[in-house]
Amino acid sequence: MVYAYIMVKAAPVSGGIDQLKQDLLAVSDGIVSAHIVAGDVDFIVKVEVESPTEVKDIAGGIQSVAGIEDTQTYIAMD
Repeated sequence: MVYAYIMVKAAPVSGGIDQLKQDLLAVSDGIVSAHIVAGDVDFIVKVEVESPTEVKDIAGGIQSVAGIEDTQTYIAMD
């Protein structure tokens, strides 16, 4: 099993941050959770999948969501 955390920076959106969170969760079944956070990023998304390729696909899906400015992906090593 591969675990990863994707840091997501969002642009201001008209539907609100809660709607954007729902949009992120809908990207893939591999997304375990998405949390709205304070700091340099707006969301931390936890991913649990079978391969690193699936992590890449989910990150690409997140980047395609309207209102997403940037992502940084971190794969857990333990």
